[in-house]
Amino acid sequence: MAKAPIPTRSDYHYFAPISTRWMDNDMFGHVNNVTYYSYFDTVANGYLIERGGFQPTLSPVIGYIVSSSCAYHRSIAFPDAIEGGFRVNRLGNSSVEYGVAIFKQGEDEACAHGTMTHVFVDRETEKPQPIEGQMREALLAALV
Repeated sequence: MAKAPIPTRSDYHYFAPISTRWMDNDMFGHVNNVTYYSYFDTVANGYLIERGGFQPTLSPVIGYIVSSSCAYHRSIAFPDAIEGGFRVNRLGNSSVEYGVAIFKQGEDEACAHGTMTHVFVDRETEKPQPIEGQMREALLAALV
């Protein structure tokens, strides 16, 4: 089975700086694998807030992660300057799959990349809700 190519910056539509922290490193001297999911969340939610008009504590419709994955290519460690890349792989009625990646600042190839699937639900009832308005427009703008 052929190894999939490592994504590059040109594969993503939006980038956000992320600060590595001393506590992100594990005993092996690099960022622990679970921390990448926190970085993915940071870049995805940053996009939703900045471009989609999402207000995490006020929006009546919120997103629940129902699936995620990550492939690791090269280690990062504190105090590396990193950036998160974001795109939309698939947009449905109430769900969206994001493509996310972590890059060292100034480097073209991703250190890690993955996917996250959000299902948008009513905050109170937790029933799926259609993605509409500014949020849908923002997600369409990042669709590959």
